Amino acid sequence: MMKKTILKSSLAVLLTASAFCAQAAHTINGAGASFPYPVYAKWASEWNKATGNKLNYQSIGSGGGQQQIISKTVAFGASDDPMSAEKLKENDLLQFPAIIGGTVPVVNVEGVKSGQLVLSGPVIADIFQGKITKWDDKAIAELNPDLKLPSSDIIVVHRSDGSGTTFGWTNYLSKVSDDWKNKVGQGKSVKWPTGQGGKGNEGVAGVVRQMKNTIGYVEYAYAKQNNLSYAKMVNKDGKTVEPKLESFAAAAKHADWDSAPGMGVVLSDEPGADSWPVTAASFILLNKQVDKPEDTKTALEFFDWAFQNGKDSAASIDYVSIPDEVVEKIRKEWRDNLKTKDGSPVWDK
Repeated sequence: MMKKTILKSSLAVLLTASAFCAQAAHTINGAGASFPYPVYAKWASEWNKATGNKLNYQSIGSGGGQQQIISKTVAFGASDDPMSAEKLKENDLLQFPAIIGGTVPVVNVEGVKSGQLVLSGPVIADIFQGKITKWDDKAIAELNPDLKLPSSDIIVVHRSDGSGTTFGWTNYLSKVSDDWKNKVGQGKSVKWPTGQGGKGNEGVAGVVRQMKNTIGYVEYAYAKQNNLSYAKMVNKDGKTVEPKLESFAAAAKHADWDSAPGMGVVLSDEPGADSWPVTAASFILLNKQVDKPEDTKTALEFFDWAFQNGKDSAASIDYVSIPDEVVEKIRKEWRDNLKTKDGSPVWDK
């Protein structure tokens, strides 16, 4: 009888513990940049296994992520286009970098394998302006003397949505081409001189994969996942480099995170023989005045967990983790700036 009572008591304890775990598990919603989506999805899966909590992240573009956090419909917004000090203050937002990666030119040209084609920034700017229209143009041929290129029309593919990836791409082109800077400029959306649009990194990757003689730009993970051919690039130091973890890390190596509001450092066209030219950080946006403390705290726990435990999984898909010393600065920003309505800190670790 006593044995049955002990078993029943043990079962009751187990059921209570299971019920507690079910209640403790929390689901949060985030939205924004498609650039970091592959690593956020990977982290979310691992975090769920470790904690039971879930992240529902919608890859809707940086513009959408900024709008969603301003309207307070998500726990966090994500953007590859760092907000200015004025915009952060106007909307009472906290911004911090979460991950670093690279944007790559992807091509679908018959007979050209991944990594064979070499392009420079000025040549890419001329292609995306419609000034270079054939794959065997002299400017491309000079960079690729040993590559047989077809005399086919180049089809440019760009983002159709408001995109931080587009910001990074056009920011880079503005740095390497005065003509691009003066005629097109930089931004999440620009008036494209030529080409056709695809929604999200996924959309651009899909169009390039399906259409011959195309060139587009996507985050490197999308190029790998879709088996797209990428082009090597000539960097600021005049060296030909390929996209990989080491070249993204080289570009981020000397970043001065204190030089911009909300650590909004732009990493394009960085010096260094090994630096990838179109490297970028992706940023998280949070409301400083926290209406739903449980959601915000869980979002912070997700990124805190990722900073501590997600480095290897990020590296496995060629993303660069935020340096530990920068993470400490980020945690201090959380403690100092994220408050509930009664002024209590949301993050006290």
